[in-house]
Amino acid sequence: MDELCRYATRPLAFIARYLRQHPISHAAIAIAVLAAVGCSVTTQFGVKTLVDALSAPAHASASVWMAFALLVSLIAADNLLWRVASWIASYAFVRVTGDLRSELFRHLTGHAPSYFQDRMPGTLTSRITATSNAIYTIENMFIWNVLPPCVATLGAIVLIFFVSVPMAIALGIIAGALVVAMFHFAAAGRPLHHDFADKAAAVDGEMIDVIGNMPMVRAFGGILREHSRFDQAVGREMVSRRRSLIYLEKLRLTHAVLTIMLTIGILAWAITLWQRGAATTGEVVLVCTLGMSVLHATRDLAVALVDVTQHFARLSEALVTLLAPHELRDHPEAVPLQRRGARVSIENATFAYPDGRTVFEDFSLELEPDQRVGLVGPSGGGKSTLFALLQRFYDVQDGRILIDGQDISRVTQESLRSAISVVPQDTSLFQRSVMENIRYGRPDATDEEVLQAAVAARCEFIEALPEGFQTRVGERGLKLSGGQRQRIAIARGFLKKAPILLLDEATSALDSDSEEAIRDALTRLMRGRTVIAIAHRLSTLRSFDRIVVLKAGRIVQDGPPDVLIKREGIYRDLVMREMSRLGQAA
Repeated sequence: MDELCRYATRPLAFIARYLRQHPISHAAIAIAVLAAVGCSVTTQFGVKTLVDALSAPAHASASVWMAFALLVSLIAADNLLWRVASWIASYAFVRVTGDLRSELFRHLTGHAPSYFQDRMPGTLTSRITATSNAIYTIENMFIWNVLPPCVATLGAIVLIFFVSVPMAIALGIIAGALVVAMFHFAAAGRPLHHDFADKAAAVDGEMIDVIGNMPMVRAFGGILREHSRFDQAVGREMVSRRRSLIYLEKLRLTHAVLTIMLTIGILAWAITLWQRGAATTGEVVLVCTLGMSVLHATRDLAVALVDVTQHFARLSEALVTLLAPHELRDHPEAVPLQRRGARVSIENATFAYPDGRTVFEDFSLELEPDQRVGLVGPSGGGKSTLFALLQRFYDVQDGRILIDGQDISRVTQESLRSAISVVPQDTSLFQRSVMENIRYGRPDATDEEVLQAAVAARCEFIEALPEGFQTRVGERGLKLSGGQRQRIAIARGFLKKAPILLLDEATSALDSDSEEAIRDALTRLMRGRTVIAIAHRLSTLRSFDRIVVLKAGRIVQDGPPDVLIKREGIYRDLVMREMSRLGQAA
């Protein structure tokens, strides 16, 4: 879906992309609308024919009924064709919005973690919705509000041409000038519309950000502060929207004044032609109705163009954000990772975050298959960054990372992450059932396998939930305690058959009794896998094969825990400090 990036600054081409996906239905809609407008314009000619027939001597009643039949047929065709177009559009336009949201969602989920760190989730989701709504509105307005007045104006001028060539030319020039002028002034207001679109997206982002963090807001007594902050965001949006709407009203008022003046002129001109005998009564009626139709059409067209400009502004603003290029892409020659023992090698890696903060310089580390390695050290040493690099959430600027001798930048991201199982510190769950959240580790797992994984992870609490495994856990799992969420994450790790296991403070949310119970489960989970664990509670690493102490992006100690505890250094200091805390707590 990275091909979508080329449409980031080309909203028209972006819309055309989805129209091309459904050419037959859109062509049918356009044909039906054009035919309906043709019938509508010709209806005025039918009225003229009927008026002339009625003005003829009484013995010409046959021509009256023929004119009546023509007029009735045109009116019926006009209305029925509009309904046909609407019926097809109810399928085609909705399909476009569905295709669009699916592709935008796929593109959005392909971004690196750094993309989401810089943007609020609420703003991103609101922009996908805004993009879908904008294109739906633009399609509707073009078919119902832009195309009809354009065709009606051309048709009306052609019919007036047979009555008065000068009047037809004058109307054509006036209509063209009005449309061009109104479109020019509508486009000039684009910065106002862009500003409103940006402010509206910010308000959506603020709402979702606060609602998603309500426990913290209440814990810190921030309700009133958040009310004030939100009111300020809404105030900025209202000011921006008011400016946009006032600008639009000025355009509409200008067009209304011009329309009044021109309508008076056309009526006077038509009556003058009748007085000179240059036009029949029916032709006067035709000229007056068509002339006013042309002026009203330019009004409708001007209003539609102004509204379309507004929606284009919101669409353009959303596309620039949503269609940013993916920072991490599979190499053109990427192949699936071949599992051959889960050996991890980091060779002379250098890495700095996009903001310029350097974490590793010429860093190397070798992990043997089935080895259990604990990462410890002061905060900011690079432990979490190392986890992110192993999962290829970022690429190293120099050096390389190998799994079983394969450069992870040259294998597909999907195959890489399928080979790694993660039990995170901050467990995030979907607002789905317990069963679905555990099965996320392996979607093809049977219910029995899910149950076995839950038992192995000591998830006895599930039986006490209102609907057992079918209980929905709430947004981000907030209906469960921190320890319960973490056990579900461990159950997911059991279910996923990955040769590499990353444990990020896997027991941090458990009490002492739970930790002791889960330790055996983790021991079974780690069996036969290469394990890398971050732990501040060093007691969880006492059975590990190796401890790597990181400080400021460098390895300062490396060895078995029973060896390092006997040496002066950071590891021994950390262990002694932990023992002191436990002694004081006792």
